[in-house]
Amino acid sequence: MGALPVFRWHLAPDGYATYRQLRARGLRPGGQGVAAQMERPRRRRGPLVAYLYLIDAAKPVRPMTPAKWAALAKANTARRTCPECRRDAGYVIPPSLGMCVTCAFPSTSPRSA
Repeated sequence: MGALPVFRWHLAPDGYATYRQLRARGLRPGGQGVAAQMERPRRRRGPLVAYLYLIDAAKPVRPMTPAKWAALAKANTARRTCPECRRDAGYVIPPSLGMCVTCAFPSTSPRSA
């Protein structure tokens, strides 16, 4: 097993891209492994590493199907629904509270007034 090629930060040759750069182009790695990595040295910690993929071997992003859109909408609705009062809070319920703000702090809510 050979080692990955390592490039300095911002000095990778053409033909390589990070995962986010692939997504910005409408591509995905498509099952290929990491082809190389970039490293940015830091003073007191280990280097910052970014993994690179070959652009030529990347595949187009799969389009969202109606079923995926429906599942995403259902998941987002579940994240906004308070388990205590069963209302749509209009925002994502904070995991630290586990319920909407008006249920978590009833004495300061406008509903109690």
